[in-house]
Amino acid sequence: MGTETKVLVPDIGDFSGVEVIEVLVNPGDRVEVEGSLITLESDKATMEIPSPHAGEVKSVAIKVGDTVGEGDLLLVMDVDEEAAAEEPAEQGGVPAPAAEEVEPVQAPAPTPVESAEESQRLPGEKQPQHPPVLVRPSDAPSATAHASPSVRRFARELGVDLLQVKGSGAKGRVTKDDVQNFIKSVLAGGGAVPARGGALTLPPIPEVDFSAFGEIDEQPLSRIKKISGAHLCACWLNVPHVTQFDEADITDLEAFRQEQKGIAAKQDIRLTFMPFLMTACVGALKQMPEFNSSLSADGENLIYKRYFHIGIAVDTPNGLMVPVIRDVDKKGIFELAQELVEVSGRAREGKLAPADLKGGCFSISSLGGIGGTAFTPIVNAPEVAILGVSRSAMKPVWDGNAFQPRLMLPLSLSYDHRVIDGAQAAKFSTLLSGLLGDLRKLLL
Repeated sequence: MGTETKVLVPDIGDFSGVEVIEVLVNPGDRVEVEGSLITLESDKATMEIPSPHAGEVKSVAIKVGDTVGEGDLLLVMDVDEEAAAEEPAEQGGVPAPAAEEVEPVQAPAPTPVESAEESQRLPGEKQPQHPPVLVRPSDAPSATAHASPSVRRFARELGVDLLQVKGSGAKGRVTKDDVQNFIKSVLAGGGAVPARGGALTLPPIPEVDFSAFGEIDEQPLSRIKKISGAHLCACWLNVPHVTQFDEADITDLEAFRQEQKGIAAKQDIRLTFMPFLMTACVGALKQMPEFNSSLSADGENLIYKRYFHIGIAVDTPNGLMVPVIRDVDKKGIFELAQELVEVSGRAREGKLAPADLKGGCFSISSLGGIGGTAFTPIVNAPEVAILGVSRSAMKPVWDGNAFQPRLMLPLSLSYDHRVIDGAQAAKFSTLLSGLLGDLRKLLL
């Protein structure tokens, strides 16, 4: 007989209430160290939890559909005696984290002319990626809601008044799903929510019975599309968008890429145009740091980032995902090309880790492989700009004496007008076009 040991959920980052989508073991199964036990699905990624021990599964404490967080019990197993003897006594499991202290949140007192509806607020800019809300409203109407510090941060980022969210948990506890459903109902036209301190409202879209006009087929949206859809709506509503259009002459750059493809292929590297574009973007971000910044939560300060992490939009079977390539300024073209292939593959397979989706400074959305001449990408808040790239085409370009055939790349730069003005956007696109036209300028 081995040593009976509890296996708990390990550190899974800044997440809790993560859904169990697959249980990979049953009582009586034999597992080895690092063998997969369960699969969890966070906001935009799936992750497998490995076994910290080798042994036999005695009982499983969770099932598909449950939500878990760090420290929750997964299963009990008999650990092999030889392996158990080599492990510290306290390694049998991770202690469950202590519950956060609940603090009261005072609702703002309305002015004499303020109606109940005017005290509501629009959803905030950021995609919810925080622990679930722990609001404990009283049964009777009250001006006070109780929430932990993490909950207050979560609600503040979304711009949600906790007093207006009906809890579905025990004793009226508001869960993360309750807050997300509240946001979705507002964005879908479930109610007109005034902007903070103003009279602007979002009129609801009338509900239509489409079956009255013919045959229909209703299919549920994927989980990723539901989450990204709410985030995109929040970004569009909260960021004053402007898009700057331009073209870059990439004739020489494309010729150089074609020359290097053979060398890259010998190293099993698929050399696309994207690594060159990422490198040029970093060069432009270094010269114009406003594009590598974010507004502070109160909108009073600008936070300049001294790192260069680029988000790359990837089209997956389940919807759009934006994994982040870190420290682009410290990597060569071939290294970036290899990392892009690996990250894009994990995105399409749904195997991105939560950390793969965080920390972006600037995003790129490329439709060049599909078509089109221009589009208006939505700024991925809290970033302040995003670059859209369409399909390149040969065009006649006047060189002062004659028209010459040049390969031109359409650029669509969307930006947050609170941070960036039109002149800066025009300078950035001109600078980026120049770098793409001659990457040797990055060496100067």
